[in-house]
Amino acid sequence: MRASIYEFMKVGIVHFKAFPEVVNGTGPVVETLRRIAEDDFFTAVEVGWIKDIKQRTEAAQLLKIAHMEVCYACQPAIFSQKLNLNSFDSGERKRAIKQVFNCLKEASDLGAVAVRIPAGKDPGPERREEAKKLLVDSLAQICEYAREMGDPAITLKIFDRDIDKESLIGHFRDAFDIARELRSSYPKFGLLADLSHFPLLREKPEEALPLVKDYLMAFHIGNCVMNDRRHPLYGDLQPRFGVEDGEIDTKDVSAYFRLLTDMGLIGPEKRPVLSAEVRPLLPGETSELILANAKRVIKEAWALA
Repeated sequence: MRASIYEFMKVGIVHFKAFPEVVNGTGPVVETLRRIAEDDFFTAVEVGWIKDIKQRTEAAQLLKIAHMEVCYACQPAIFSQKLNLNSFDSGERKRAIKQVFNCLKEASDLGAVAVRIPAGKDPGPERREEAKKLLVDSLAQICEYAREMGDPAITLKIFDRDIDKESLIGHFRDAFDIARELRSSYPKFGLLADLSHFPLLREKPEEALPLVKDYLMAFHIGNCVMNDRRHPLYGDLQPRFGVEDGEIDTKDVSAYFRLLTDMGLIGPEKRPVLSAEVRPLLPGETSELILANAKRVIKEAWALA
């Protein structure tokens, strides 16, 4: 691509993956966030749980000064507590909704323009449609509450169905059903497609993305290992690009960029956030090396797209 990547997207990084020591909402949140904010390669950042109000206030000021677009991810809070927005247990579903409400408050504190949300576990084909109706109801409540919390975009992230997260959403056809139900009432609701999840779902971007084209609002790039269950990085662990036995590397990111461009999903008229979600996992890997790896892949993939 001859044009600047910044004409087509807001280039982001997922903070709590690049610096996994803060994933539980504690630790050196501000210090690690500053290392991202001081790097002008990234124009957007996705943050998660920040339990301490003082740290959250400091982080908000830091991000404001850095002039970055901020997105908030509910995954750390939801996954760590095993919460389920489509649970058949009404009490459990209420707890999950309440946690997302709390996340929306945090997102507002941080000046986030979008909030990422995962579905709960897939119950299996026998009760899947019932679970999807419960998820729609939960997300409708969340979208209503979001209007009181700065009205951020609400994006449902699509995960794997049967390998790691075992999520209800899940395959892109199911994602389409959810988005279709909600979009007419909540125009700021949409979907997030992660390049690293296509192999885990056994789907291809060029076949799956057209199904949900009208609802896609954000994108992730990352890597996964899925062909050997004995592999230490098997599943949805977001290893670095180019890791041995990994599914995604520069050529795949480049093809993704080209596909998104050809479909009109990124470009000067939209410029959505597209974030790298990668983390240090193996001996010798540091956050700094992982960030440098991601930046090199993004630059080269864009040049080749």
